[in-house]
Order: sequence, then C-alpha cells, then structure tokens
Amino acid sequence: MTSSFEFILRILLPLFLLLKAGVIAVNGDALVTGTVFCDQCKDGSRGFFDYPLSGAKVAVSCGDQYKEESSNFMGSYSVRFDGSPDLSGCYARVVRGPDDCGAAAGPAQGLKFMFRMFDMEAYTVDPLLSQPSKPMSFCSQSGDPTKPKPTPPAINVPPPVALSRPPPAPPRSRSPAIPFLEASACSYDKWLMPAFKCHWRVVSPETPVALAFGPVAAGKYGPDLTLWNGLYGRGDVYRTLLRESTAALLNSYNSIRFPYPTLSVVSNMNSALLGSQREALMTALRFRRANSGISGRLTVPCKFTPCS
Repeated sequence: MTSSFEFILRILLPLFLLLKAGVIAVNGDALVTGTVFCDQCKDGSRGFFDYPLSGAKVAVSCGDQYKEESSNFMGSYSVRFDGSPDLSGCYARVVRGPDDCGAAAGPAQGLKFMFRMFDMEAYTVDPLLSQPSKPMSFCSQSGDPTKPKPTPPAINVPPPVALSRPPPAPPRSRSPAIPFLEASACSYDKWLMPAFKCHWRVVSPETPVALAFGPVAAGKYGPDLTLWNGLYGRGDVYRTLLRESTAALLNSYNSIRFPYPTLSVVSNMNSALLGSQREALMTALRFRRANSGISGRLTVPCKFTPCS
C-alpha cells in the first residue's frame, strides 16, 4: 500500500510543482507530451542506437484541432490545447525532422489518456520516430525494410588441389572509430578541466540545471544555477547528488555505452530529489561509481583527448 502511494506521489508531485510555478495554467487545458527518437537503422522501431532527437517538428491533429511544437534538446515535446477539447481519436506525428535525421518519418501514434486533475487533462504518446536518408554504416542491411534483401550468388567450389595452400583471407575492412560508440566514463573533476571542454555535447557549461533536469530540479536548485557550477557541489547531500548527476549526464551524452542512458540519469535524479536524503545519497554514490568507470567487474577508462 505504501509503495503504491509513493509511486502515485512521485507522478503527481512534479505536476504540482509545474502548476505552482505557473508553467501550466489551471484553466481546463489539455496537455500532450512525448518524445522523438532518431531511427538510425530505419527499422521502424526504437533500438539500441536510436537517440532522443532535438529540433523535430511534431504535429498533434484531431478534427479541427491542429498544433505544432518542436522537440527540445532531450527529444521531448509538449503541446497544450486551451479549453477542454475532446482529444479522443487524436494522433501525433513527426512532420519535419532536422537535416541529419529528417528524410522520413515513422508512423503516427495515438494519444493515450493519463489522468485528469485540477480540470486539466494529461495525455501521453508512444515514442515517435524520424529517420535519416539511409541507415547508418554500423546497422545491419536488414535494418532497412525498404531495401530488398540481395540474393546470395552461387558459389562454385573448385576441387581441392593436393599440397596447395588456400589463399590468404582478404583484409577485413574496418569502419572508422566512432568515439560515441566507445566505452568511456569520466569523473566530475575531468569535466571541469579546460583542456577537455570540447567534449561537452548537447549541453554547454552555461546550460541551467533547471533546463537539463526539469522542474523538480528547478525547485531544488533554482532557475539560474548552471551545470558548470553544479560540478563544484560538495559538503551537502543534494549538492553532491547534483555534481554526480551532472557528470553522469555528460557521460551519457559522450558514450552510448555508459551504464546510465540520458533519460535514466534524469529520471533517477528526479526520483532522488523526491525521496529521502538516504535515497539521494545512494543515487549520488551509484552515479559516482559509474562516473569512476566501475561497471561490474570491469573498469572503464576516461577516453578524453585534450582539445586542440
């Protein structure tokens, strides 16, 4: 019973903070939220290599109701309809993606009703997909459903020749190294070094904590604290949590093989802020362990190279 109550509280409290901050007006509006991913292998589903897509234009359509919004740097979007419209039968779709992943769009997704509170209705949408012009080089050929599978050629096997050696195998072609696909984990002090500042991706040192982690973090740390200043946190459980969460966020952007994906870092951070001090401390310690490169029995190095 207690765990169910805590689960409901963790869902409703962020919404309450949004209402209190005036982000959502309590006037019978309907809010639609979701996330857009880049379907790098063009297989029509969200896979291991797909990432949240920033700058995608999403449209929500329902009869005469039609609105467009763009996804933010975390791939998330939110569309608000004034009044109390009936959104049953509505759907969301990607109408335009960024140049690097906007050649085609995945199927539209229907809206799912979540709850009604304070005369406001909340809807969610399954992940939307936007696709590049062709699958990335690291995808298998079967990942493109529009590309016919080639028929393997017939192979004529010559009879064996006595005392002859088979020809050497041709050299195996290797794709150029992609740092994002390599395992790397760097502690907070590495992210503070000017020599490695070029490794910041998606976010910058000046990005506000409130923008990177959302309204719950904004209520805890204020709207003006930057990620760079957050890396200096110490001497307090919640400052330590922010320091390690920020380092984990940067590591998740820097390497797809970091133990915590980006959305997981944000989710764990917010859950810790809504929990007890012990939960905040345990989350900070888990992030610190991952940032130090400790993953099970393996040790992952920090693969930074000095900026030119």
